[in-house]
Amino acid sequence: MQRSPQRPLKEARQRRRRGRCYKYSMQVCPNGSRRRHDHPAVPVTPDEVAAAVRAAVAAGAGDVHLHPKDEDGADTLDPVHVAAVVTAVREAVPGIPVGVTTGAWAAPDPAERAALVRAWTVLPDHASVNWHEDGAERVAEALLERGVGIEAGIFSGTEAAERFLRWPHAGRVLRVLAEVTETDPAAAPQTAKVLLHALGTGHGRPVLLHGEEGGTWPVLRLAARLGLDTRIGLEDVLVLPDGAPAKDNTVLVETARDLIAAT
Repeated sequence: MQRSPQRPLKEARQRRRRGRCYKYSMQVCPNGSRRRHDHPAVPVTPDEVAAAVRAAVAAGAGDVHLHPKDEDGADTLDPVHVAAVVTAVREAVPGIPVGVTTGAWAAPDPAERAALVRAWTVLPDHASVNWHEDGAERVAEALLERGVGIEAGIFSGTEAAERFLRWPHAGRVLRVLAEVTETDPAAAPQTAKVLLHALGTGHGRPVLLHGEEGGTWPVLRLAARLGLDTRIGLEDVLVLPDGAPAKDNTVLVETARDLIAAT
């Protein structure tokens, strides 16, 4: 039987009304692949990331997704750098889950990415795996071996959803990270709905829905209406809903918190 495009959205609303999804969490993504020249408040060093996360958690964030950086400020999966930033953040916000990227831009060869995961000396609580990237399954299986939770990154406009749902271990991920790459504010919510429909609910895992750049705030509002987890931070957007520059991650989290409460 063919699923209605609106069915996953209706199911999310019904769960929220029944109280099962009403309390959802907001993740902070403080840096992403951005560098200091993108925004002066992008944290790069472990101490900077830890300070940014501490303030964001105080403002309402309950989870962390970060990008470890090397000495030049580039993303890296190197065990030394992963250990340094994860340790610093855990010391700054004890008890808050800390996750890292495994993006292919940090190590293009899937075998190398999997080997780096297996070499990590300090394990994050979770790590994102982008399912449109070559070798996603290989990297995810290395994370499963290490006991690290997986955020299955499903980008809109790709075949990632179909590929993820075919993976035998899809039901073992921590959550699905539904990532809307449409940056047009008017079009991003519809793109998000199409992505959620493609994912369906058969995987049985929680969904974190977020946008980027111009689509960030409209998609965040949609996530709040649907009772889904969401995220905010300088990785995704550099401006506030009115287009004014965001001072830092804390202001973004405070603004998102207030919008979610109002929604």
